[in-house]
Amino acid sequence: MFAAAWQIAWPKGCQTTLREKTLQTDFLNAHERHLDDAERLFQAGRLANADHLYGMASECGLKRLMAAFGMAVDSSGSPRNTNDRKHVESIWMRFESYRSGHHHGTGYPLSGSNPFNNWKAEQRYAHQGSFDAARVDPHRTGALEVRDLIRKALREGLI
Repeated sequence: MFAAAWQIAWPKGCQTTLREKTLQTDFLNAHERHLDDAERLFQAGRLANADHLYGMASECGLKRLMAAFGMAVDSSGSPRNTNDRKHVESIWMRFESYRSGHHHGTGYPLSGSNPFNNWKAEQRYAHQGSFDAARVDPHRTGALEVRDLIRKALREGLI
């Protein structure tokens, strides 16, 4: 009886079960949805959650580009190298090693310094009063820069 209360009706054709350990990684989809949600939250003045999602969106977008530039992934689509299993504050710089080593990489530079050098995934636990425009705006700008690189890569058939 208890187990029946926790059964979930999955959409027809969905093979996912509660016992599945990992879902297939889709960095492009994750980038797009995190950025969309971040922008909606930003417009609504929900800066703390917007800030978190700007970081996640950027991380996912950069990892999708890194995969196109040769980052090895496992069968679920996750990075094989533990140095690539980091968050955006580290991935922003790691991206450069993949970009610079690929013949198409010259067309995908990131501008200036890392706007996420003060971003940490753990900040999702911080009080929302800790987030203001001065903290969030550089992260938003960085996320939009990554979005522009993703759009370019889609247009040019890189991804």
